[in-house]
Amino acid sequence: MTSKTRAFHQVYRYWLLFLIVILSAGIFFRFVNLDRKVYWHDEAYTSLRISGYTKTEFVQKVFDGSVIDVDSILKYQRPNPEKGVIDTINSLAVDDTQHPPLYYVLIRLWVQLFGNSVATIRSLSAIISLLAFPCIYWLCLELFESPIIAWTSVILLAVSPLHVLYAQEARQFSLWIVTILLESAVMLRAIRLRSKQLWRIYGVTVALGLYTFLFSGLVAIAHGIYIITIERFRFTKTVKAYLTATSAAFIAFIPWIIVIINNLEQIDRTTASAQARLSISGLISAWITNISYLFADFWRYEPFFPDLDFPGLRWGRFLTPTIIILVIYSFLFVYRHTAPRVWLFIFTLSGVTALALILPDAIAGGKLSVRARYVMPCYIGIQLAIAYLLATQIISAKLIVQKFWQLIIVIVISTGFLSCAVSSQAETWWNKGSHANPQIARIINQTNNPLLISSNYSLNIGDLMSLSHLLNNQVKMQLVIEPTLPNIPDSFSNIFLFNPSKQFKSKLENKYQLVIVDKKGRLWHLHNKKI
Repeated sequence: MTSKTRAFHQVYRYWLLFLIVILSAGIFFRFVNLDRKVYWHDEAYTSLRISGYTKTEFVQKVFDGSVIDVDSILKYQRPNPEKGVIDTINSLAVDDTQHPPLYYVLIRLWVQLFGNSVATIRSLSAIISLLAFPCIYWLCLELFESPIIAWTSVILLAVSPLHVLYAQEARQFSLWIVTILLESAVMLRAIRLRSKQLWRIYGVTVALGLYTFLFSGLVAIAHGIYIITIERFRFTKTVKAYLTATSAAFIAFIPWIIVIINNLEQIDRTTASAQARLSISGLISAWITNISYLFADFWRYEPFFPDLDFPGLRWGRFLTPTIIILVIYSFLFVYRHTAPRVWLFIFTLSGVTALALILPDAIAGGKLSVRARYVMPCYIGIQLAIAYLLATQIISAKLIVQKFWQLIIVIVISTGFLSCAVSSQAETWWNKGSHANPQIARIINQTNNPLLISSNYSLNIGDLMSLSHLLNNQVKMQLVIEPTLPNIPDSFSNIFLFNPSKQFKSKLENKYQLVIVDKKGRLWHLHNKKI
């Protein structure tokens, strides 16, 4: 064995040990403190789907002005004998048509088997996220034909703050990531082996993706553009196999397409918040920030750890330009050093989804593209490009090049590790709404004989469901449908008002003095006016 070969094997052994440590850390971060972060607005709606009730049913039964306890809200966020899996699907069809039912059926069955705690509900996403490791490894083997690139992609995924955050959320996005990786790997293998059986499997994975998240259709389109291009725009057997497989997948999705067509108005109402216009500068800033979160976000600690003063963490925000430069360079490097079948796959996977969301936002207004969870195919493409760059450079023939890129990969992994460690201790983070709920719950829970009043204004329905997971059993609630005012009993020592509309608040001010009691200005304490 030559000295060069021995050196290579020594480096490989260290690399393997490094891989095991980082992979173990990534698994740990996906399961640690699963129930610590606020069970926010969107997750609460997941629980409403689990119960099988629609939003209208929930509001009619709970927002009737009567004084109820917290369990009366929680009742509609867990399975019950009155509703089954079909009701879960129906609640989606009526209220959230833009969310296909696969994940929600799985989570309903999961909760029936293992319980209804926040940690249990989120654990399904965490377990599903582990499947992304073998899927991205397989995808890289098919794409790059290199185990070291495949392992590099695994460790980048393992401690990616963005992936860890969505692995701990009771939403379908960890399942969507797995379907993106799986159908991409199956497609590349089907192209290479020209196997009819693999094309059938590819059709199944596309259907699974569509029943997980609607934007899976963009992934299938990206694959189509890739295949047609590498086949030089000829109607070859490969193109025919792709069209047959995807057509079968979309045919299988027709039942939900019909549901979508019949509920277009509901989708428009539900997604109204994503249609608010942002300036071009605001969009660009958000895109850059989200890309940086793929590798590091520890500097976002301040809003979530108000008592922690650690200037060293704040300096991390200056990593963002470096991360963007690294991403741009990795795409240029892939383009210059790989065959068209490789760089074209990465470019189409990243570009189709990104452009499909960015262009409408930039031209017509909207902010779908700034919601990181919707742009996952693009982020996967970025990780593939950076994995190729780092893996090929750390085994470069030039020692100085090896050392430089080994340092870069250590920095990338370290910032991801630090980000996961910091966010794992937070009770909320940038990907969560309902940021004020933990503080609001603490204020209410510490008072004697409290009553919480609210209405169906704005996002209150989901936020109140979220809040119910934090409030003590002693807390009573009185919820109404605006413009109805509650008939407030005199038997409570402390009366609170949660996120009122201006009209609702103004009417209550005729009888009560309202005092803001939380930092976000969402909770008010009511005092009787002295006569």
